[in-house]
Parts: sequence; C-alpha cells; structure tokens
Amino acid sequence: MMKSAEKKKNSLTKLIAEELKPYVKKIDTEAFYAEDYLRTLGKVGLFSAQGRTEKEQLIDEYYMVKETAKICMTTAFCLWCHLAALTYIRHSENEHLKATILPKLESGALLGATALSNPLKYFAGLETMHLKAEKTEGGYFISGVIPYVSNLGEVDHGFGFIAAVNDSTRIIGFLSCETPGITMKERKDYFGLNGSATYACTLKKVFIADDCVISENADEFVNSIKSIFIAYQIPLGFGVVDASVQSIEKVNKKQNGCNQYLPIQADQLKERLAKLEGNLRQQLEQPSLSWRDIAEIRLEIAYLTLDAVQAAMLHHGGSAYLKDSTPARKLREAYFLANLTPTIKHLEKMLVH
Repeated sequence: MMKSAEKKKNSLTKLIAEELKPYVKKIDTEAFYAEDYLRTLGKVGLFSAQGRTEKEQLIDEYYMVKETAKICMTTAFCLWCHLAALTYIRHSENEHLKATILPKLESGALLGATALSNPLKYFAGLETMHLKAEKTEGGYFISGVIPYVSNLGEVDHGFGFIAAVNDSTRIIGFLSCETPGITMKERKDYFGLNGSATYACTLKKVFIADDCVISENADEFVNSIKSIFIAYQIPLGFGVVDASVQSIEKVNKKQNGCNQYLPIQADQLKERLAKLEGNLRQQLEQPSLSWRDIAEIRLEIAYLTLDAVQAAMLHHGGSAYLKDSTPARKLREAYFLANLTPTIKHLEKMLVH
C-alpha cells in the first residue's frame, strides 16, 4: 500500500512538472484551460477508487488538490469541480450512472463539473432556484439559466445540477454538455481564474432520462454529501498559503532585510496553516465528517489565504505589482476562493445558526 501511495505521489509530481507548470502564465493571462493535465490525472489512475477505502481516497484527492493549487489554483479549482462531480456519482444509488458515467469520470475520458452554487445559496435562503424540472414520460424536462459553471467544454464534459419540480421537491441529476437544448456561452471577464473554462448555460426543455437522475430527493442527497463537497475546497487554500509562504521566504533578505519589520511573517502563516491541516486530519480520522467543523475550517482557510497572499505582495514589494507576477496571481486566486460558494459571507451566516 505504501509503495502504491508513493508511486501515485511521484506520478502527480511528474504530471505537475510536465503538464501544468509550463502553462501557468498562459492559464492566468490568456485564459488557457489545462484540460490535458486534468485528463492525464485520470489516465494514470489518480481518480480511480479501486483498491482504496473511502478515507484513503479522500486523503489522496485532498493532497492532489493542494499540490495542484501550489502551482495554479485555477487548475486546482477545475480539479475540485471534477472531484465534486465524482462525489455525486459515487454516492448515488443510481447503478446506471455508476456503471456508465463513473468509469469515464475516473479515467478522465469525461470531465465533470458542478452547477450547485445556486442550489446551495437557495438552501441557505440567499437565492431562488434557477432551474425548473417538469416530469415527463421516462424522465424530466429541465429549463432555466445557470450563470456560471466551471470546468466545462462542448465535448466530453458534463455537470451535476439541481432543479425544482415544485415548491417541496427537487431532483439532482447529471447532464452531458452535448445534450440537445443546452446553449453554452464562455465567460472570460473575471478578475482572475479566466482559465477555468467557465460558461453560462441556458437550458430549454432539456430532457434528462430517469437513469441519469442522481437522486429524486436532492435536499436529502445534498445533506449527505455537502461535508465532502466543501472539504475538497479546503486544500485549494492550503496550496495557495503554502506557495505564498515559500514565496515570502525567498525574499526575506530583500532590501537589507527590511521585510522583517512587516507585521505578518512566514512563520506565523506556517503555524496557522499547520493548525488547520491538523484540524482537517482529525476530521478525516472520524467515522464521518462533521458539517460544522468542516465549514469552520473552510472559513478559516479563506481568511488565512487572504492574509498570506497580501503578506506576499508586501514582502515582494514593487516586483509583485507586475500583472503576471506570481504574488499578483496568488492574490487574484485568493479573492476567488473567498467568493467561491460557499462564500465567506455565506459561511459566516450558516455558522451563526
């Protein structure tokens, strides 16, 4: 088992060096989508659950997100989207999806996404539901607009979604982007993360067969997987903080050691990061993840990530203000993490109740 784990880590390190590092600036400045990197993760078996317990699987996949985020959080976010889609199918009781869609997601032949930003805000009382489902023979017709779905493409991509059948019933399903009735418009007008393959999706009476419905009780299903879904976001911050700490340490002697007078230093950030990583490890040792504890770690890592990237900007000084500098990219990534559903304000609201 140890040899297998070490082999997977070596495969990931090699892939990051060959398929991701050379494209980071292009991802950031030209909205390049690192699709080949994501697919290759599947090809070499890093998405496969075979031979692993659920706990081992989670630990391996959190590590994969963190290591990717150290280099490029845009791509790590796309990776999170794919892992979220995998989570939906893995936890579904729909054997058809497990037999047909799951192997494609695990092999990287199909890349997955999650259109659950609006539903999660709906469940928290922040928004109305965007998608409607109309029951018909053999399935449902889905209509509505999803403003933002990331890690999408017109071919060999799909996404999970939730649609309201009526005021009390919602379904969760999985749709291929090639399904008739879906219109996609790419979005590249963001402060950062334009290489995340983000699209606005309009659905006009899109048919989904019953055998592609993940659950006909979306509320219950989301409650059962939301801790895992959100926990996968935490290593996005771990990776950015780790990279920012390394960045700060590289310039600690800059301008005759003047950086020592700045209020936030690398050691402080490392101490806070180690505490949060320890908290997540403790959660992974439990029989099941605690929703409240995971939400608290997710909120704390969002704040720590903001502190880390701002500190890196100050430690680097003028060189950080070049648009394509690493500290500037990490700053943009951190602000995205703060606004990734569940956002900081969303989490603050939920944790009050």
